[in-house]
Amino acid sequence: MSVSASPVPANADEAARDLQDRLARFARAVFVVTAVIGLASLGTQVATRGHIHGGHAAPHELAHVAALAAALGMWMRCRRKQMRPRTLAIIDAGFTISICVVYTLLGFSATPTLGVGFTVLLAMTYTVVGRSILVPSTFTRTLWISAICATPAVIYFLTAGAPATENTSIFLLFATMWCAFAVVTAAANSRQLYGLRARIREIGKLGQYTLEEKLGEGGMGVVHRATHAMLRRPAAIKLLLKDRASEKDQVRFEREVQLTSRLRHPNTISIFDYGRTADGVFYYVMEYLDGLDLDRLVKATGPVEPARAIHILAQVAGALAEAHALGLIHRDIKPANIVLTERVDEPDVVKVVDFGLVRSVEGGAAESVAGNVITGTPLYLSPEAISSPETIDGRADLYALGAVGYFLVTGEHVFSGGSLLELCSKHLITEPVAPSVRLGRAVPADLEAIILKCLAKERDARFASATALRTALLDCADAGTYDRAAASEWWRNRRPASPAVTRPDVVSPSESTMAIDLRDRNAQDKRPV
Repeated sequence: MSVSASPVPANADEAARDLQDRLARFARAVFVVTAVIGLASLGTQVATRGHIHGGHAAPHELAHVAALAAALGMWMRCRRKQMRPRTLAIIDAGFTISICVVYTLLGFSATPTLGVGFTVLLAMTYTVVGRSILVPSTFTRTLWISAICATPAVIYFLTAGAPATENTSIFLLFATMWCAFAVVTAAANSRQLYGLRARIREIGKLGQYTLEEKLGEGGMGVVHRATHAMLRRPAAIKLLLKDRASEKDQVRFEREVQLTSRLRHPNTISIFDYGRTADGVFYYVMEYLDGLDLDRLVKATGPVEPARAIHILAQVAGALAEAHALGLIHRDIKPANIVLTERVDEPDVVKVVDFGLVRSVEGGAAESVAGNVITGTPLYLSPEAISSPETIDGRADLYALGAVGYFLVTGEHVFSGGSLLELCSKHLITEPVAPSVRLGRAVPADLEAIILKCLAKERDARFASATALRTALLDCADAGTYDRAAASEWWRNRRPASPAVTRPDVVSPSESTMAIDLRDRNAQDKRPV
C-alpha cells in the first residue's frame, strides 16, 4: 500500500486521476530524454565546428524544440484540471505517437550515419518502453500504440536511414528487428504490470471492502481507508499485523471488538464488521471519520471556549454512559481518542474512538489485561488505575475525561513530569491547580468545579456515573450558549486535510498508550498497545 495514494485505483474516478498523474510523469521523462539528446547533438556540433549532419542543423534543432515543447505542454496540462478518461486515452496515444514521429524527423534532418540511426532507435525504444512502465495499459493497447510508434522509424531506415558505409541489407534487418523487439518488450511489460496491478487489487480486498489509502500505522497494526463494493460507503479498516502482535494479542483484540461492536451511541465510532484474512490477520471495519481530534484542535488553536468545551464533554459523557451501562470501561480516554466531525445539520459532532483497551467489569473471559499491569496513557491515568488497576470501574474514565476537559480549557495537561514514575506519583498525591489559576483568567465556576470533581483522588468523590456528569455539564450556565453558526464558519475555514482519527504522530511516552507491568520495579516493561 501507499502512504499518500492508493497504488491500485479502486474506482473509475481514482483510475482517471492515477492515469493523468502517470501521463504527467511520462511527459516529464520524455522531456528529460529529449533534452539530453538535444544537448548531446548540440555538443557534437560545437565540437565539430558545425560540420556535421551536412549543414542541416536548423531543421534538426527545430525538431528538438518541437519535441521539447510537446513534452512540456503535456506535462503542464496533466498537472492541472482533471480530464475525462476518454480524453486521457486519446492524449496518451496521440502524444506517444507524435513524439516518435518527431524523433524520426530528427533522423531525416541529418546525414545518415550509424550514430544518427542508433539515436532514432534509442529514442523510439525509450519512449515506448518507458510508456509501458509508467502508464497503466493493457497488452493490446500497448501493442498497437508501440507498433504505430515504430512504423516511422522503419520507414526512415528503408528510405533514408541506412548509412552508406555499412552493409545496407544487414543494417536494415538489424533496425527492423530492433523495432520489433522494442514493440514486443513494451507490450510484454504492460501485460506483466497490468496483471500485477489487477492481482494487487484482488489482494487488497477484504470481503466486500477494497483497501485504498493508508491512513496510519501503529505499533501492532495499520489502518487503511476502504470502500464497500456495493454500497460505495467509505470505511476505515484496521489490520492487526501478525508479525507485530502475538496470538494472545490477536485473540484479545478480537474479543474486545466483539464487545465494542455492541455500542450504538451516536458519539461512539461504529464498528461495521470484523474477521480474519485468508492468512490469519485479524481486522475490523469501522466508520471513516473526516475530522480532527482534540489534541490537534488545542495544539493548533489553543484553549477552547467554555461553551464549546461543555458541548464536547457532554457528548463524550453520553458515549461513556452507554458503554458503562453495558459493563464496558474504555480505559484510554484522552484528546487523541476524541474526534470532532461535522454533520450537515450540526458542527462539532464528537466520536469516541480506539476502544482497543476496553475492559468488561463482568470479569471472567472478558478481562483483557492482567490485574498487575497498568494500562492506558500516563497523562490521563486515574489514581486507582495506577495503584490497583484490577479494581477500576467507570469512574476511571470520568477522571480521564476531567483531564481532557482541563486540557481543553487551559491548553495544558493536568500534570507533567520528567519520567513516568514522577507523572504517576502526581496523579496519586498531587492536587491539580485550578484551571482558572493555570490559565491566568476566569473560567466559569460551574465548569471548573465539574472538572476538579472529575479529578478527585478518591473515586467516591467524583460523579457517580457518566450520566450524572453529563447532566451536570448540561446544567452549566454556558451550556446553551454554544454558537453553532460560529462553529459552522470555523469548519468552513479550518476543514482538516485528512482524517485525524488514524493519522499517526510522534508523541512522547507520556502521551502514548502503554501497558506497564507492576512486577518490574523499574517499570521497564512498557509495551505500546
